[in-house]
This record gives sequence, structure tokens and C-alpha cells, in this order.
Amino acid sequence: MSTIVRAMFVLTAPVFCQTSIAPSFINEATINAPVAAVWNVWTSGEAYKSLGVAQAEVDLRVGGFIRAHYSATGVLGDDETVVNKILAYEPQRMIAMRIERPPKSFPFKEAWKTVWTVITLTDLGNNQTHIRTASMGFGADEESMAMRRFFETGNGSTLKTLQNRLEGKK
Repeated sequence: MSTIVRAMFVLTAPVFCQTSIAPSFINEATINAPVAAVWNVWTSGEAYKSLGVAQAEVDLRVGGFIRAHYSATGVLGDDETVVNKILAYEPQRMIAMRIERPPKSFPFKEAWKTVWTVITLTDLGNNQTHIRTASMGFGADEESMAMRRFFETGNGSTLKTLQNRLEGKK
């Protein structure tokens, strides 16, 4: 079976590299912090704030939710709360999630319904962690492609914010 999977990867990888508009994208960063500290971001509401949100609550379990609010004056659970559902995780290595409910003001009313993200952490040693976010499920329609661009930029900025906060920079 691994031969078949490998062959499928070899066949599909060039297609994604050659197209100008790929249905998925990846953001990556190296963070000068131990993998346990980076993993903690997805296990604690307080630590989740290091991603740049004002409020957060994490229910770390398959089927659990990560609820976040960008406004300090908002209330978790109101119409502007971002709710992500945890699809799977492997402690200190991987978490997969999808949007369960976007904020009411989210401009992409349909495209979010098919998208999911897989975050992987790799311990590089010497208190360094490589983080990779792969976002998938985008369609070829205009709304989906606009949302893809929005998240590609936003996820890159979020990783930079996380990197700065875990490294003690402002």
C-alpha cells in the first residue's frame, strides 16, 4: 500500500506546483521555543491568545471546540465568536480542525463549509519547533479563492504573531 500512496503523491504533487491557483496552501515557520510550549497554544484558552485573539476557550478532545473572539469587549459565544471543531489530534505533533461557525460578519458565507486545516509540529531540537499549517478544501469559485487568499495572508501573519510572542518579542 505504501507504494501506491507514494505513487499517488508523486503524480499529484507536480500538478499543485504547476497551477497558479492551488486549492490548498501551506504556511510554515520555525519558532525558537520548545514543542511543548507551541503545542500548549492548542490546549489552553490563555495560551491560544498568543495567536492574536483577545479571548479564547479550548476543549481539547476529538469533537471539542476552540472558541475565539478578536474583540476584548465581545463575549465568547456571541455572533462574532469563531468556533473551530477539533477533528483529530496527536499530542505535541498534530491537530486538525475545521470551522464550525464563523463570525456573523465573516464575508465568505459559503466557502468556509468545505475547508479544514492541519497543523503539524516538529521538534527541531535546541528548543526550536517547526510549525506547518496546511489549509485544504477550497473550491475554484470566486468566493472560495478570495477566502483562500484571506486565510493564506492571515495564517502567515498569525504564525509571525505566535513566533514573536513565544520568543518574547512584541
